[in-house]
Amino acid sequence: MSLWDKVRGEFIDIIEWLDSSNDTMVYRFERYGNEIKYGAQLTVRQAQVAVFVNEGQCADVFQPGMYTLETKNVPILSTLQGWKYGFNSPFKAEVYFVNTRRFTDLKWGTKNPVMMRDPEFGPVRLRAFGTYAMRVKDPVAFIREIVGTDGHFTTGEITEQLRNMIVARLANILADLKVPVLDIATKQDELGTIITGKLAPEFDPMGIEITNMLVENVSLPPEVEQALDRRTSMGVVGDLNRYTQFQTAEAIKAAAQNPGPAGGGMGMGLGMMMAQNMGQGVAQSQAAAAGSVQPPPIPGAVSYFVALDGKQAGPYGLAELQAQVQAGRLTRDTLVWTQGMANWSAAGGVAALTAIFAAVPPPLPPTQ
Repeated sequence: MSLWDKVRGEFIDIIEWLDSSNDTMVYRFERYGNEIKYGAQLTVRQAQVAVFVNEGQCADVFQPGMYTLETKNVPILSTLQGWKYGFNSPFKAEVYFVNTRRFTDLKWGTKNPVMMRDPEFGPVRLRAFGTYAMRVKDPVAFIREIVGTDGHFTTGEITEQLRNMIVARLANILADLKVPVLDIATKQDELGTIITGKLAPEFDPMGIEITNMLVENVSLPPEVEQALDRRTSMGVVGDLNRYTQFQTAEAIKAAAQNPGPAGGGMGMGLGMMMAQNMGQGVAQSQAAAAGSVQPPPIPGAVSYFVALDGKQAGPYGLAELQAQVQAGRLTRDTLVWTQGMANWSAAGGVAALTAIFAAVPPPLPPTQ
């Protein structure tokens, strides 16, 4: 090797960065005195950009590729003016490698509930969370506005700020959607798109781009969700009378499987209860078929419904019917109905009501 080749070897350098992490956004190439030697080899790999900073200002940006650093392609370098300094070049520059790939599965979520007014439930508190992906689209702006002189900048240093910006816009976006809480699940894709559009003008000056925003869940407080579950359960049950009969039948079946005397007594009692419930259900079905509504019967007394002024009134016991007769409101032609009658009938034709008309004189004969 000649002396000239040996001297040239002192100036040749290799500048490259192999990223061994999954969260590094910017890496400053460390070298003694930040000196860039004439003829150094620069390697910029895919999803990287190399930014040269000279005297605090971004001087050159290199896209993916291999470069020999010479005066013709690096303005901040000159030719061999550095000979008077020995083998140290007087030109100093910092080299920042910027990772331009997508950083995915970054989390965001509300620390505190977001208040909003729902048309169905009124004021409600909502929590939301999801994921997003971002990338550096303007390396120079990103270094100037965010990184500064940080030699190893990771996603953890900026995700907290981005999360705060997302959550700060969420309340206004939910209010602008004017979608009921129960329907937000159908708008989650739209919600993510709106959030991305709202944040784009704020991220652009920082050199960052949100490439994908996912809203995974928007939830109510646990006590409200429990109330909704109970409401849903009532809707699933449907007819409470039939549900009660079903539950009673299941209880009888379980009691019958118990061979002990307690199980037999319990089964007998549940059977009587079921028979009573079924009898009431049949009576209500008959009343509905007759065009009337059957209220619960009064225990120990017979009561009648009365058609007064074209409307159903009652039920009345015999004493109340007697008072209606004396007041002249109830006559023999008034229609009445009680449990067991197939149809409405005139009161005078009901044998059980004959006694209440016994003390009432017949109508006066017409005057001549």
